[in-house]
Amino acid sequence: MHPTPAPAATATPAPAEPLRRVRARYTEATVTVYQAYAPALGVPAARDGRFPAAWKRERMTWIKPSFLWMMYRCGWGAKADQETVLAIEIERAGFDRALESACLSHYDSAVHADRGAWKQQLRNAPVRVQWDPERDLRLTALPYRSLQLGLSGEASRQYADEWTVGITEVTPLAHEIHALMRSGETAAAAALLPQERPYPAPEGTPGLGRVS
Repeated sequence: MHPTPAPAATATPAPAEPLRRVRARYTEATVTVYQAYAPALGVPAARDGRFPAAWKRERMTWIKPSFLWMMYRCGWGAKADQETVLAIEIERAGFDRALESACLSHYDSAVHADRGAWKQQLRNAPVRVQWDPERDLRLTALPYRSLQLGLSGEASRQYADEWTVGITEVTPLAHEIHALMRSGETAAAAALLPQERPYPAPEGTPGLGRVS
């Protein structure tokens, strides 16, 4: 009589990503976000570790904790006026305050009493939250979303002059990863990606835990 074979081991499936999540490189004190600029702005910012006077603090600026979403937005640093890709390390305290004071960039009937209430909140909020599809290494949209944070007014000024603790140009990294992808070396490209992990966003961050 032959013994009954043991059932084959099955791998535990990876937990599904929530529809919305902040993913980022971060430490106890800082979080890294990405932006891309023309060399006239980006090069001096990386050289000096701060935004130059020519950086317009009165305009809304959008920051992205997702490296690959930034690559989608700037075309791996190939799009006009986005040739210089920056990794900006900012204070977590400022980032969290921005999330807490933010308004969704789109109307949500489950959050806002009506469109008028949403528009009023949008006018008064210095920060906007937008959730966009995360991207893979081929820059294809994934079925879950990552954060974009729009800073205006005082929040924009604080970002540039108070929260920022370091600026590093990562254009060469973007180009290297893109070149590896073009040559079919996906594993090597993936190994170079910045290591992002779920960020403990403060309670009240607009859109977290909701289905769009």
